[in-house]
Amino acid sequence: QLQLVQSGGGLVQPGGSLRLSCVGSGYTLDYYTIGWFRQAPGKEREGVACISSSGGGTVYADSVKGRFTISRDNAKKTGYLQMDSLKPEDTAVYYCAAESIHFCSDDIDGADFSSWGQGTQVTVSS
Repeated sequence: QLQLVQSGGGLVQPGGSLRLSCVGSGYTLDYYTIGWFRQAPGKEREGVACISSSGGGTVYADSVKGRFTISRDNAKKTGYLQMDSLKPEDTAVYYCAAESIHFCSDDIDGADFSSWGQGTQVTVSS
């Protein structure tokens, strides 16, 4: 029922920035919790950031704190991940996810989310 369509990935140099977008469709709720996850080659899926349905609470992985910012525009049914000061270690396929829950778990657990975007490649390299 719920579809999430991502955009905004690409190739960027270290220290650069990208903004990922995640647009929901086929979904009637304006408020839902959004998570961002990534999976690098040879590594397990990692929770990156989460924003609560109200937008009032956010959770970040330690590896991205101070560099990434999660936000949302509920009227547009869109979630965003602004990524600044990118490092080669940030290279991964990034996924957005959504669930009709009120709050983010502090461990950004993918098991809490049932709807997923298609993924987009982010490559940080010189």
